Amino acid sequence: MRILIIGSGGREHALAWKLSKRPDVTEIFVAPGNGGTASVAVNVPIKDSDIQGLVDFAKEKAVDLVVPGPELPLTLGVVDAMQKAGIACFGPSAACAKLEGSKSFAKEVMQKAGVPTAAAGVFTSRAEAEVFVKEHGAPLVVKADGLAAGKGVIVAMTMEEVRAALDLMFEKNAFGEASSTVLIEEFLEGEEVSLLSFCDGKTALPLPSAQDHKAVFDNDKGPNTGGMGAYSPAPILPDSELSAMADIVARPILTEMARRGTPFKGILYAGLMMTKDGPKVLEYNVRFGDPECQPLLMRLKSDLADIMLHCIEGTLDAVSLDIEERSALGVVLTAEGYPGSYPKGMPISGIDRAEALEGVQVFQAGTKAEDGHILANGGRVLCVTALGEDLKKAQARAYEGLALLSMEHSQFRTDIGKKGLKRLQLV
Repeated sequence: MRILIIGSGGREHALAWKLSKRPDVTEIFVAPGNGGTASVAVNVPIKDSDIQGLVDFAKEKAVDLVVPGPELPLTLGVVDAMQKAGIACFGPSAACAKLEGSKSFAKEVMQKAGVPTAAAGVFTSRAEAEVFVKEHGAPLVVKADGLAAGKGVIVAMTMEEVRAALDLMFEKNAFGEASSTVLIEEFLEGEEVSLLSFCDGKTALPLPSAQDHKAVFDNDKGPNTGGMGAYSPAPILPDSELSAMADIVARPILTEMARRGTPFKGILYAGLMMTKDGPKVLEYNVRFGDPECQPLLMRLKSDLADIMLHCIEGTLDAVSLDIEERSALGVVLTAEGYPGSYPKGMPISGIDRAEALEGVQVFQAGTKAEDGHILANGGRVLCVTALGEDLKKAQARAYEGLALLSMEHSQFRTDIGKKGLKRLQLV
């Protein structure tokens, strides 16, 4: 089997690492890849947005399975293009990828499907938005409608912060075309958790829960990032409740998308807020989260390519997931200054030492291999991910691995997993 993975982050390194374990996989390509994927696959210099280039390459190399990592190629229709070329591709069609590509579309689908979510207004002008804001008052959540690399969501606790967010969206055009339409939602209080499900258009098979950490600094302070770390399972959503939660937040979406003639296949990621009134969906993603993917794939014992092919073929009802009982936790190391401006080119050492620890994998993201060295080449540089008998042991092992790494001008959160431990009363 020959596989093409699309993307260049830690998620794509984790996908390559996992898929490479299948005995009949003869070659894995990653476009464009990073310094880590180069160790388990062949990096190909094709951008994730170059749909025709990706199709041409997959045809040329007789690729059997294409696995898009990030949202951009999915929203641009890479699955549709691969299908047209007769190539199996794991993910949703462009019509279904709108669930992530447009927050207003996702909100409309949720309302039709009866999925619990925050009340919201959708606006294309500052004047309309101001009327809504005056009526509702702070706190509010202001969201760019389109793709903004996980950074187009602003939680505004005061009216001053709400207006500053509207300035960013409408006046300063901070998120480009993504904020030509803006959602303003009620502020939901509670603890966040992620539920990812494999889907084949009819069946949703949930993975264990995970919890991401978006804010750049400890105790959820500072601006939102693409994710500073994650762990699985999250005690707030135990395994015993996964199927019941999928009944609330995943399966109704499959029913509604099928009713529209666009059945959803791939990964449906529900970002949930566990409020005092029950779970509410904050957003949907249509692919593995990054960094949730890393601990989840560490725990998945089943053959990943096999599950993906069942999703594509519509036979997921024949599959059950084999999950590692141990917990997994990943800590992201970033360049200093991220998510703002940051330096590049710093050498990274100690990856081999960290991976020599039992149960530790270092998934590279913003890196490049040059003259036998691994150099920082992005904001989120790598994710040290570890298995442990429980959450506390997974946390200790991940930070033990991180301590063996060396990179100048770096930063990381020291409290990944703290919320889960507090809930387990182990702290």
